[in-house]
Amino acid sequence: MKSPGHQKWPEHRVREKHVDGRVFVEIDGQMIADSNDVIAVEEDAHPIRYYFPRQDVKAALDRTETTTECPFKGHASHYDLVVGDHTLRDAVWSYENPYDEHHDLEHRVAFYDDQMPEIHVNANP
Repeated sequence: MKSPGHQKWPEHRVREKHVDGRVFVEIDGQMIADSNDVIAVEEDAHPIRYYFPRQDVKAALDRTETTTECPFKGHASHYDLVVGDHTLRDAVWSYENPYDEHHDLEHRVAFYDDQMPEIHVNANP
């Protein structure tokens, strides 16, 4: 399915590119995700987001009832991030059936590192 956002606002840019190098996520020094197969998404008026293959996430992800919609990428399911006995509510999201223009984001997850100071995303190209 084509993105209604790209059709309605063709000047809005959502750029995807594979990161050339390692990207990892840490919480309090504990490795949460680590991958050499990450897609960086640069979208107008938004921070850069790094989308990891779900299998490269080392912490438990518990799906919540929270969903959001992006007119450019699609409907997102949200997940609690469970690290030991600590749970970060709705800290992770995934576009499980993204619009055609962003098909490469399918089966990947991103982290709210700008909203949760415990989460540190490090890109080391």
